[in-house]
Order: sequence, then structure tokens, then C-alpha cells
Amino acid sequence: MKLKLKPSARVNRRYILIEAKSESQVAQAVLDGLGVIGWAKSSPIFIKSKNSKIILSIDRKELNNVRAAIELSRENIRILRVSGTIKGLADRNL
Repeated sequence: MKLKLKPSARVNRRYILIEAKSESQVAQAVLDGLGVIGWAKSSPIFIKSKNSKIILSIDRKELNNVRAAIELSRENIRILRVSGTIKGLADRNL
């Protein structure tokens, strides 16, 4: 039997559509910008990857930090869109 969490205990997540060569490139950019503690706080999950577009799920509270780390990286990574649902990103762009 699976226990259910109360809505107030659930982690609110945001989904970022990123254009990059690989997931490891994005992970390295976030690690370089935020460090291991920032990586753990943002609790990133790679959802989908197709062609050069990647959907990354992160904690809502860390959205600005992750965006800053990705934008300040010297890699060729672009943030295309941020959404509160996967459907909002996948329908138009993947």
C-alpha cells in the first residue's frame, strides 16, 4: 500500500525546456554554478530528451538559482521556456 502525501508536504516543481548537447552538459553547468549543495536543494530530474532539447524538473524555490547557473555557464546551453506542467512544454516544443 502506497502512502499518500498531503498537498502541503509535496514538492512543487517547475519544468525547464533546455537546448543543449547532452544531459551531462546541463548537469555540469548547474554543478559548476551552484555546487553540490545547490544541486541537492534543486533536486533535478531529467524528464525527457529528444534531439537537442531536454526537459529538466527542479524544485520551485530554486528556479532562479538554476536559471542563473545555466545562463552564466560558458557552455552552449539555452533556456527556451519554463512551465509549471510538462504538458505545457511538450506539446509545443518536443
